[in-house]
Amino acid sequence: DLKNPTVQQNLITASNEFVPVSGNEDYTGMAARYTANALRTLVGAARGVAANLPDLDSQLHLLETCRDVMDKSVNLMQEAKLAVEDPENPENRQRLAQVAKAVSHALNNCINCLPGQRDVDEALKNIAESSKRLLSNQFPVNNANFQTAQAQLNRTAEELNIAANDLVGASRGTPSELAASSTNYNDRFTELLDAGMNVAGQSRDKDDQGQVIGNLKSISMASSKLLLAAKALSADPGAPNAKNQLSAAARAVTESINNLITHCTETAPGQKECDNALRQLKTVKEMLENPNEPVNDFSYFDCLESVMDNSKMLGESMSGITQHARASELESFGEAVTATQKSLIGLTEAAAQAAYLVGIADPNSEAGTQGLVDQTQFARANQAIQMACQSLLDPSSNQPQVLSAATIVAKYTSALCNVCRVASNKTTNTVARKHFVHSAKEVAHATANLVRTIKALDGNFSEENRANCSQATKPLIDAVENLTTFASNPEFASVPAKISNEAREAQRPIIESGKQMLESSSELIKTARKLANNPKDPPTWQVMAGHSRVVSDSIKKLIANIRDNAPGQKECDEAIDRINESIQQFNDASLSAMDQSLPARDDNSLNGFQAMVVDTVNQINKCVDPLANAAKEDAAQLGRQVVAQMASYFEPLAHATIGAASNSVNHQRQMDILDYSKTLAESALQLMFAAKEGGGNPKADNTHEAIDEAAESMKEAIEDLLKSVQEAPEALMSGMVDTICSATAILHSNVQAGEDDTFADYQTSIMRHCRAIVVTSSDMSMAMNTRPDELTTLAKKVTGENYKIKLHFSPKIKNKCLNNEATNVSNHIKRSIQDLGEACKELVTASGMVQSNPQGLYTKKDLNRMLARTSIEKVSYVMSSLQEGGRGTQACINAHTKVQGIIGDLDTTLMFVTSGALNPESDNESFAEHRENILATAKALVEDTKQLVAGAAGGQEKLAGAAQSASQTISKLADVVKSGASSLGADDPDTQVILINAVRDVASALADLINSTKDASGKSTSDQSMLHLKASAKAMVTNVTSLLKTVKSVEDEAAKGPRAIEQTINSIKQELKMLQSVAGEERRATPEELIQITKPITNATAKAVAAGKFCRQEDMIVCANMGRKAVFDMIHICRASAASTDDQVQQKETLKFGAGVAEAYVSLLSNVLLTSQQPGNNDLKKNLNPLSKNVATAVSNLVRSGESMKGTDWVDPNDPNVIAEQELLAAALSIEAAAKKLAQLRPRKKPKQADESLNFEEQILEAAKSIATATTALVKAASAAQKELVLQGKVGSIAAMRHDDGQWSQGLISAAQMVARATGNLCEAANQAVQGEASEEKLVTSAKQVASSTAQLLVACKVKADPNSENMKRLQIAGNAVKHASEDLVKAASESANSDDEVEVVINSRLVGGIAQEMMAQEEILRKERELQSARQKLAQIRRMRYK
Repeated sequence: DLKNPTVQQNLITASNEFVPVSGNEDYTGMAARYTANALRTLVGAARGVAANLPDLDSQLHLLETCRDVMDKSVNLMQEAKLAVEDPENPENRQRLAQVAKAVSHALNNCINCLPGQRDVDEALKNIAESSKRLLSNQFPVNNANFQTAQAQLNRTAEELNIAANDLVGASRGTPSELAASSTNYNDRFTELLDAGMNVAGQSRDKDDQGQVIGNLKSISMASSKLLLAAKALSADPGAPNAKNQLSAAARAVTESINNLITHCTETAPGQKECDNALRQLKTVKEMLENPNEPVNDFSYFDCLESVMDNSKMLGESMSGITQHARASELESFGEAVTATQKSLIGLTEAAAQAAYLVGIADPNSEAGTQGLVDQTQFARANQAIQMACQSLLDPSSNQPQVLSAATIVAKYTSALCNVCRVASNKTTNTVARKHFVHSAKEVAHATANLVRTIKALDGNFSEENRANCSQATKPLIDAVENLTTFASNPEFASVPAKISNEAREAQRPIIESGKQMLESSSELIKTARKLANNPKDPPTWQVMAGHSRVVSDSIKKLIANIRDNAPGQKECDEAIDRINESIQQFNDASLSAMDQSLPARDDNSLNGFQAMVVDTVNQINKCVDPLANAAKEDAAQLGRQVVAQMASYFEPLAHATIGAASNSVNHQRQMDILDYSKTLAESALQLMFAAKEGGGNPKADNTHEAIDEAAESMKEAIEDLLKSVQEAPEALMSGMVDTICSATAILHSNVQAGEDDTFADYQTSIMRHCRAIVVTSSDMSMAMNTRPDELTTLAKKVTGENYKIKLHFSPKIKNKCLNNEATNVSNHIKRSIQDLGEACKELVTASGMVQSNPQGLYTKKDLNRMLARTSIEKVSYVMSSLQEGGRGTQACINAHTKVQGIIGDLDTTLMFVTSGALNPESDNESFAEHRENILATAKALVEDTKQLVAGAAGGQEKLAGAAQSASQTISKLADVVKSGASSLGADDPDTQVILINAVRDVASALADLINSTKDASGKSTSDQSMLHLKASAKAMVTNVTSLLKTVKSVEDEAAKGPRAIEQTINSIKQELKMLQSVAGEERRATPEELIQITKPITNATAKAVAAGKFCRQEDMIVCANMGRKAVFDMIHICRASAASTDDQVQQKETLKFGAGVAEAYVSLLSNVLLTSQQPGNNDLKKNLNPLSKNVATAVSNLVRSGESMKGTDWVDPNDPNVIAEQELLAAALSIEAAAKKLAQLRPRKKPKQADESLNFEEQILEAAKSIATATTALVKAASAAQKELVLQGKVGSIAAMRHDDGQWSQGLISAAQMVARATGNLCEAANQAVQGEASEEKLVTSAKQVASSTAQLLVACKVKADPNSENMKRLQIAGNAVKHASEDLVKAASESANSDDEVEVVINSRLVGGIAQEMMAQEEILRKERELQSARQKLAQIRRMRYK
């Protein structure tokens, strides 16, 4: 009872709470009495126990501890008394508590001396000592495997559990039983601890080791509690709740042991891997439930290859599972299970992706789209970052926890920034791109700030640093939260595919076989887990083998289903059938067309059918490359490309093609379009077969070449069909008619005229296009009978001119450019242009009919009728309506045309002057007779010029009168000037040229003035056109004045030269205006022409320098005329050349350099003019050389500009080597043309002796063909040899001694030309021989001529050639080939001549008749000999004449 803490507590409580109240004193007294009685009982019990102890030491020790209890109890009574007496004294209370603890300790020592209690204490001490090993993290080294250690652990755990139960029972028995049970429990615990340490040492996972140690610690603590509870119950069996505490302690030991066994079983090598594999397989099985989203980027055949590879890996890993389980190699067993898991996941992903591709390959399905971002990734990162930040904010977190949280934050924020970068690059939404970039910057900035505060916190865990860290987490959390919210936008989410019901049925075999594979694999892994724990269980091995078979069968079924359900295979078969049906339709139509029984289709027109053909073929063309690419790389798209875009077009193609053929009047065109369409269908069929074979497998390289070839063949067939349809006259003319019809809409549109546009501008343009239509109509009339193929080009020109007429007509201009009757005039013009368009449509259609049937009389008649209607009637209506709208401007246009004709007539007169053919009409005629007439007419022209300028501001009538008067006056002036020039006689052509040039300048200035007047008509005085009019009028006066001066100086010998130079200078300056731009330039010139036109400039410069040095009148006149012509030609060619290039920079440079040449030459002429006026001024003469150099420099710049326009391939056309090469190539082309003609020859058919004649003629043709082929190779080899000489430097590209290389080149050229001519003669002779029109002798002669000319060519080539060069060897081989071919022909002809039938001679039996017959034969011999001699003399004479 004294050991009862309640008694002790009552005593202490009564003493502590003593107050002067009788109740408390009574309670203290009662406790004291109870304590004394208990001590009395304790003494008796101690004596009794001591008497029963076996040894004296135990007896003495028990009595000593009991005596100590008595002493401590006496002290307790004394201190209790003091506490009662002075309850307010804290020291009394403190001493009382200490004494009470001493009594309790003494009682424990006393009880521990009892039998059984001492053994329990010893067991507790041993368990505590053994448990210290759990803190060392050092595990014993044992060579036993894990299964042995596991078995040992299971055995010791079971024994410990039994020992615990024995201890519970012994606690209720005798002390000796308790002592034995305690010792046994201690021993079993030590064994379990050793086994547990062995199991922990077998594991390589630190976490597993830690969990095993933790379970062992739990068992140690539960064992200590169990021993203490047993000890308490044994010491005081009647203590309240002691049995319950003992039972709870025993259950705790059992639970701890179970936890240890369970954990060791679950974490055993292979067990964890099995569990992980089962969980993973359960997760990936969801992929096969509804495969409507792509799993990865695999193509269909990538999926098949992945299944093959993973099935192979799965087989190896399953074998590993079996082997390692049987050998108890659990670590290797776990690796094999992991490998099996990876293989099964790969198989499942490949099966799901293949099922998805099968689903979207169906035309009725819609493919899904991958999301811009993985929204779940943002959610996971947001959650992880928030948890890490909470860990940072936890005041109890230590340094490792802080660093771990910082690592998590850095990991996930970095991942978010990378995802934002990728998303910003992928999206096309600029707002989203900016938001992702901005959010990534915010997250990165907030992370950097947080990392700085974490570093500070890691250095010093102060409250301030924690507060800073807490403050830094808020911006990061907000930034991540905002980014996650933005990324959760449905716009960025993935869109699953819409799989049709048909596609789901196609998916079913793959999905079912994949699920069966996963289910059987899961059962296999479960069985393998059992075998890892018990590898000696035969029934389990049988179950394992069964599951392995099921897995193998399901994988084979999966592979077979993927192969059989490959996208595009079924569609390819369907497409092949459809194309075959179209081919059959083409065949039937072709047979009908051959019999000319193809019925005409009336459901559409020819143009409509042709348009359908073109549209359908263009759609097919768009499918070729996608289909070929899908067949090589993308099986998922193969079915779509085949069904939706390719095969469906051939039925309408057959419909349109047969319809177009049935409506074509030309039988050949019917056959052509049907044949081309059939070829296209056959090439498409070939592509289908190749695509089916390829199947979209990128690794089937052996099929890719066939696919490419089929695709190229199909493209060629498409090109041929389109060309046949589009270039057919009907199609071309139909397109032109459509163009004319579409242009008609322009007449009804409200086209806004430009601010600077005038009615005169439109009038001029329309008139120009009308004249072009008239000229083209005339050309069509001539081409109709002789060149019908050119009708298409001419019809295009008519169409283009008509389109431009309608384009230039604008109803808007009537409001500002016409008179008061603007509306009526505008409608009149509009109607006439519409009528002209209708006539042009009929003209184009008629020309197409003529081209389709060139021999048709009725079609030609219709075309002639339309030509007359278009060119005469409708064009005249347009012109008259334009004249009605602006009589003055129309008069200006007519006058300008007339003046241009006068200028052309003057240019023709200049040609006669240059040739010396401009003579006076009478011998007594003099220039003086014409001078006054010229001057008077010139003055009249000045007056007309004034009226013309005034007419620009007046009305249309006044302008028309002035323009007509000016054109008549310039015509009269040109006539009188020509008369005056002819009166000078052909002995003075230079003066004639000066006069004609002077009046030509006046005419040119007048043409410019008329144009300026037309443009300025009706404009205000401040308009830009008025300024141009004034400038043109001034130029007109200047040129008339120059003409007058020239006329006055004709008979003044001293003034002729300077006047000619002055006139040339003014003319060049006026002509220079043309180089300001290329606007309106219709002519085109090549860079070679530009370069060649600079040579006359050089010659004229030399003449100008000579004229300046010697100041002779004739030299100055010559240099003026020559320079004028050279510079004028250069300006025109330069402008045309600049207009020929599209490069604006090159165009400007050409115009600039051309103007520079003209200006430099003007400067030189100006200096010559000054020198002629000051002959003694040597300074002026010294300036001639620098000025001439300036001209040369300007010419060089222009030449370089021309060369740059030509490019790097430009060569000097006068180089003899270039000439030689061109002639050689021309000779080769000539021979090839002759050979082609010869190849088309066929022997004539003879009803008699066909075999003999046929053999001879075939020999002729074959031999002639061989010669033509050999000579072609010979001439090409000669060209190669000539190039080799140029490259070697033996023949310079620009030789210093032109005569040497030129002589060689001319020899080579003449030899090549001779070969070409001889070959042509041979072909003609062969043709005539075959046709029976020439003898064999002529054929032999032609062959010998080829051999002779070949020998000359070889000699010409060997003059400078290296005999060891490869080109010369090839040349020699080619020459020998020609020689042998010629010899073969000669031999064939000779044998034929020898094999001719002998002449049958009938001998006259009479004497006189026989003599006469013999005399006639001799006479014929003599005649033939004389003819032979004469022929030989003729040949010799020809040869002598050739070489004179």
